[in-house]
Amino acid sequence: MADGHSGLLRGPVKVWHALRWSMQGLAACWRLESSFRLEVVLAAVLAPVGLWLGETPVERVLLVASLLAVIAMEVMNSALEAVADRFGPERHELIGRAKDMGSAAVFVLMMNVLVVWGLLLVPKL
Repeated sequence: MADGHSGLLRGPVKVWHALRWSMQGLAACWRLESSFRLEVVLAAVLAPVGLWLGETPVERVLLVASLLAVIAMEVMNSALEAVADRFGPERHELIGRAKDMGSAAVFVLMMNVLVVWGLLLVPKL
């Protein structure tokens, strides 16, 4: 949310509220979105593998960050879908296009995971 006070640092109370809202958003994703749950479980399994197989700190960061990027985009896609669904169940070309584009963004980041993991780990086999 916009602060309305450009350039001012947030106080501890506002930071706490922002953290609480973020946790509510993650909880809603977990509760309502099966894709989010699957991606979190996969990341929970693969992140330790990436930390173990990455030979340098940069490799470890790339392996884990690529997983986190998918989760972040899934949250954004879920938010987009929730806003779109707010306007009703009827089919609209622009709403359908927006949902498809959100899904495509998640897919692109999943392909990024495959590229990063493949480029870093396949040569080691």
